[in-house]
Amino acid sequence: MRLLFAEDEKDLNTILTKRLSEEGYSVDSCYDGETALEYLDSVEYDGAILDIMMPKRDGFSVVAEIRGKGNEVPILFLTARDAVEDRVRGLDIGANDYLIKPFAISELLARVRALVRRNTKTTGSILREGDLSLDLAAHTVTRGDKEIELSTKEFSLLSFLMQNPGIVLSREKIEDHVWNLDYEGGTNVVDVYISFLRKKIDSGFEEKLIHTVRGSGYVFRRERS
Repeated sequence: MRLLFAEDEKDLNTILTKRLSEEGYSVDSCYDGETALEYLDSVEYDGAILDIMMPKRDGFSVVAEIRGKGNEVPILFLTARDAVEDRVRGLDIGANDYLIKPFAISELLARVRALVRRNTKTTGSILREGDLSLDLAAHTVTRGDKEIELSTKEFSLLSFLMQNPGIVLSREKIEDHVWNLDYEGGTNVVDVYISFLRKKIDSGFEEKLIHTVRGSGYVFRRERS
C-alpha cells in the first residue's frame, strides 16, 4: 500500500517514514502542505497521514481542497492540537481519523492499517486465500504449515495482490502502489518481484495463486496447474 506522510517536524518525519517503510508501506514524505497537495493531485494513494500545522498550507485546507476535487483518499490527521473543536472541524472537512501527539507508534500503525482497509474488502489484519495466510499486523506469511520469509518489498507486493483478488492489475498500477517517488530502478521491477514471489508462494504447490494475464498484467486467484 502506498502512503503519503506530510509532517514538518523533520526528525519525526524521518523516524515514522522509516517505521512505516519497515511495515511494508511505500511512503512518499514531505514537510509542507503545498507539496502534500501536489503529491495528492498527482499520485493515487491508499492513505495519507497529514499534520495540521504545516508551512505554506495547513492540513485543513489541503483536505478541503482535495475533497472538493472528489479525491476520497483516506486521511489521518496527526497533530498536537487536541481541542474538541479542531477534531470536529477536521472530521467535518473530510478526514477519516485523528491522532493526537504524543502517541505510541503501535497505535499509529494500527490506525494506518484500519485507514487503508477503507479502500479494500479487507475487514481484519489477516488476509487469506486458500491455504495462504498473510498477517498485516504481525508481518508474517504462511502457506499450509510452512512459514514463508519475504523481504519488505515482497510482503508489500503480496499484500497488494491479496487485497485485490480476481482483479487484473497492470504493471503500472502495481508499481504506483508498491514503489514510491524515489524509486529509480529498471522498468521490469514488477516482473522481477513477481518472479521472486512465485518461487516462494507457488513453487511446490499444485494450486497456483499468482497468474500472468498476457498484455495486461497480473491477477491473484486460485487456479490448479
